[in-house]
Amino acid sequence: MRRLWNSACGCDHSGVAPERREATPGNPSNADDPITTANLIIDFCLRVGEMLLASGAGAADVLVTMQALARHFRLPHPEIDITFTSLQMSSQPTQETPPVVAIRTVKQRELDYEDLSQVDHLVQHVLGGQLNLVEARRWLARIVSSGHHTPRWAITLGWGVMCAAVALQLGGSLRVMMIAFISAACIDRLRHLLSRHRLPFFYQQIAGGAVATILATGAFGLGIKVDTSLVVTANIIMMLAGVGFMGALQDALTGFYITANARLLEAILATAGIIAGVSVGLSLAELVGIDVPNLVPGRTGWEGWAVTALGSALAAAAFAFASYAPRRVLLPIAGIAGVAMALFQVVESQDFGRPWAAGLAAFFVGVVSFAVAGRVGVPPLVVVVPAVIPMLPGLSIYRGLSLLADGGSGTSPGLLAMITAASVAISLAAGVILGEYVAQPIKREARRMENRLSGPRLVGPARVRSRARDRGRSAKSRTPASKSSTTSTTSTTSTASTD
Repeated sequence: MRRLWNSACGCDHSGVAPERREATPGNPSNADDPITTANLIIDFCLRVGEMLLASGAGAADVLVTMQALARHFRLPHPEIDITFTSLQMSSQPTQETPPVVAIRTVKQRELDYEDLSQVDHLVQHVLGGQLNLVEARRWLARIVSSGHHTPRWAITLGWGVMCAAVALQLGGSLRVMMIAFISAACIDRLRHLLSRHRLPFFYQQIAGGAVATILATGAFGLGIKVDTSLVVTANIIMMLAGVGFMGALQDALTGFYITANARLLEAILATAGIIAGVSVGLSLAELVGIDVPNLVPGRTGWEGWAVTALGSALAAAAFAFASYAPRRVLLPIAGIAGVAMALFQVVESQDFGRPWAAGLAAFFVGVVSFAVAGRVGVPPLVVVVPAVIPMLPGLSIYRGLSLLADGGSGTSPGLLAMITAASVAISLAAGVILGEYVAQPIKREARRMENRLSGPRLVGPARVRSRARDRGRSAKSRTPASKSSTTSTTSTTSTASTD
């Protein structure tokens, strides 16, 4: 895909363009028709927003991206409205013409960090002036129509590795890890088959929870000595709605309350589907005569810090791989997740409580991920979400809903578990957002300091300066009388640098 991108942008295989094209922002062929131009710009912005929202981006990020594209293409008076299932955008080119309004519906959602990264690169090239509207629309259509480089069977193996790593993180044995790997592979293939037949997501969760419980109890019935509770827990991790729950709180913190409510409802329904599936699996096990003692889905058995950090690192990298993240970012994600989990355990062991531990660890992830994402060329979201996966409160949500469903004496512990899950999720979302806010000025000041302190270099320019700033300064200082002298000075400097 990188070679395809470079060839489309006029670059060689090293990713360096031989000469930069100064593309005009608008559509030259329809420049005289403001209605047609506004329609094309709105359609492009909506398609970009749909791709980002369907691939896992937050509503605030989608809104900012669409607004930046509208300003770049000089769309007059753009109005954007984003909900969980649709995007609406309007513009009124002139006061005499009626407004142009368009709506797009998000029909399918799947964490797809490959498409997310490609669309983010497309947006950067458009805002950088390298692509005009026609070229940008053509490139976006190519992203939508092309598939993934990673085969689907490899994604199944990725989910299996993730569940095996979660079993290691929770203190499971080698047998537990092997059974969790096999169960996760079966669950992924079953859910993929059901999604192709357009079965609603709630029923996919029921089927996955039933498969996880049936395989765990079946292994116990065959005489394999394993902790069935850890097997079920490791398998339902891949289906738990912790990501959606944190995304809902993130949208709420950024002011998108309707989208936050929709995400929260989806998370609760997904978790309820897992509870129903586990109940079905236990009923089938009792029906065939398998009596599993003390099966407690959601039980954890934390081991030492080193083992937990290793399991967290492997689980985060496997989750990123299963979500089609670029392979160059897998190792940084594993390192960030391992350090964040170690920090989480250190803070929690000092009696600060889980919310404070989760908030500090998420703040570290937010600060580091912003710098790492810039180095490897991916959006920060691709690094942040997998890195916080081991700390998500999905198991607390599961335990809380399970206890609330049982009623009686489990009502109070169920409410306590739900409150704990909400506190941890709020801490994770707030910590990540605060980390991103802090990381931006730090990175900007670090670049300035690097340019000031950099000594004589044997390769490359002695001083890095953006082209936009150079053009702005030269335009201010250039006069008709001194234009020729400025040109000669520039050419002399260029020749000296080349020599």
